[in-house]
Amino acid sequence: QVQLVESGGGLVQAGGSLRLSCAASGSVFRINTMGWYRQVPGKQRELVAVAVSGGTTNYVDSVKGRFTISRDYAKNTVYLQMNSLKPEDTAVYYCNAKHVYRDYWGQGTQVTVSS
Repeated sequence: QVQLVESGGGLVQAGGSLRLSCAASGSVFRINTMGWYRQVPGKQRELVAVAVSGGTTNYVDSVKGRFTISRDYAKNTVYLQMNSLKPEDTAVYYCNAKHVYRDYWGQGTQVTVSS
């Protein structure tokens, strides 16, 4: 079992920054990839960024150059630094951990960007 606890969401003006954190506990040694997804009402959850063990990262095109994902393996934590935020980044952001046996999800944290 893996537990994911997210923090760092909130309300920010367009052009501002936020940093999301997701701390994993439990069977963390069997986690390969950690990442962030987001979802707005009426739409499917979409991948924002992932960080694979070993250092590879990938981003959805709409956030490239603005968001940075990073992992602290000592703290079993993944971060999402979000800069130059836009109103279209408004969503509930979910942390994801790909364990050997299944995916785990955080509870979600709301990010709202005002214009």
